[in-house]
Amino acid sequence: MKFSKLDPLLHSELRLAIMSLLISVEEANFNYLLDQTGATRGNVSVQLQKLKQAGYIEIQKEFRNNYPLTTARITKEGQDAFELYVKSLQSYLKAGA
Repeated sequence: MKFSKLDPLLHSELRLAIMSLLISVEEANFNYLLDQTGATRGNVSVQLQKLKQAGYIEIQKEFRNNYPLTTARITKEGQDAFELYVKSLQSYLKAGA
């Protein structure tokens, strides 16, 4: 049996967590992602940039009440990559059953 290749970008624990959160909501602000993942600000920021560069998410930056607000949203490409990643993982699990 040949296993599907796992997307190395999504195989990172934090990036996978971010994508899992974004797939279930329309959009999420930086603080929500920070709270839900338990990661540091710097790490979340770096991982968001990697996902953005891959085209998996869009990031919007604005100010609300003089405070910066960063919002992330998954793209169609990101949704497709996530779904393929999940299917690939399922094939690994079925092979071991």
